[in-house]
Amino acid sequence: MTSQEVAEQLAGRLKKLRLSRKWKRTSLANRSGVSVASIIRFEQRAKISFDNFLKLVHALGRLDEVEKLLQPAPAQSIEELERQDTSKIPKRGTI
Repeated sequence: MTSQEVAEQLAGRLKKLRLSRKWKRTSLANRSGVSVASIIRFEQRAKISFDNFLKLVHALGRLDEVEKLLQPAPAQSIEELERQDTSKIPKRGTI
């Protein structure tokens, strides 16, 4: 999937979640602090700032799902566990 396709899926899911709660866009805007125009732009074109996306998700009570993204994969061996030691991760890239 492309990043645009993922964004469109997330926008559709957020809209369905909003509608399942019978919230108008203004209700979500008031609860999240995100403008109605930004909500419309996200629902229709999947364009939104990451900060506003997090505010919307938080207002819908689903922020814990986002927090779990990009967690390290569970180690399958002692060697992998040792490689996941965060003290050994470089501070910057070299390539």
